[in-house]
Amino acid sequence: MRPILVTGALGQIGAELTPALRKAFGAARVIASDLPEAQSADGAYERLDCTQAEAVADLIGRQDVGAVYHLAAILSAIAEDRPQDAWRVNMDGLYNVLEAARRFGCKVFFPSSIAAFGPSTPRRHTPQTTIQRPTTIYGVTKVAGELLCDYYATRFGVDVRGLRLPGLVSWAAPPGGGTTDYAVEMFHSAARRRRYFCFLRPETRLDMMYMPDAIRAMIDLMEADPKRLRYANAYNVTAMSVTPREIAAEIRRHTSLFAVDYCVDPKRQAIADSWPESLDAEAAREDWGFSPRFGLADMTRDMLARLGAATGRFDDPVSSEAPNADAGIG
Repeated sequence: MRPILVTGALGQIGAELTPALRKAFGAARVIASDLPEAQSADGAYERLDCTQAEAVADLIGRQDVGAVYHLAAILSAIAEDRPQDAWRVNMDGLYNVLEAARRFGCKVFFPSSIAAFGPSTPRRHTPQTTIQRPTTIYGVTKVAGELLCDYYATRFGVDVRGLRLPGLVSWAAPPGGGTTDYAVEMFHSAARRRRYFCFLRPETRLDMMYMPDAIRAMIDLMEADPKRLRYANAYNVTAMSVTPREIAAEIRRHTSLFAVDYCVDPKRQAIADSWPESLDAEAAREDWGFSPRFGLADMTRDMLARLGAATGRFDDPVSSEAPNADAGIG
């Protein structure tokens, strides 16, 4: 088996995907990379700027990389403040990875997003194939990225696979500038017994997924039989459609001290209002067996247990074991 490269490995997804890949395939076979100079106790780490084409090609060729999980990107809220940087990082970085994959015969995973949809998209049960007219630069780069991946697959035969990810909730890494990061921040505030000031309206409904389900979906898709994949690039996936008010209510079932104030940020609220309320993930279920394990209740118990253990703020954290596979969608 040729080595696996993870770009953006120090980010929110990479912080959990890299250890999961090392557990599944062996630490020696997974190379983490990101912009900072860093050390990895569990495996190889190389500094990499994905906007530098020669550096990307050199690393992939020198290490004989067989698969790239390309996570390096600027997320939605930050991208609106820095649109030129977002285009350069999100598009030039992807192009450089795809070009190196073409040259060296790599598989590529590309994470798209619910941001790839827009106000003219059906907001409920958003279909796998539908109109995509996003109104944010982040969404534009995701649609363009999906199309670029399709081009490299059909024109050059590059095996490119991807997911349209909803908001991701993780205890292992801090928020990275996304519009759905309110959920992560809410759990961290609860663990620290702090009042949370939410930047979205309480009834803003968006799709969410707990990071362990997202990590499993990425690996499962990359390992799936290509003959079964009708939409190898950009499968809709989701686990729950929730609002800030619903998440806060579930947290308060575990700690009555938690309180939320709603101080709406017009910029991020406008972004959220342009995204789907719920995705249709039937194609992912049918083609490669996608099945999330965590609903809202299970995710909340696990997040508070893990954050409580990490901060020492909860005297009696609940079990952090994963629920049964048939736990359902919250």
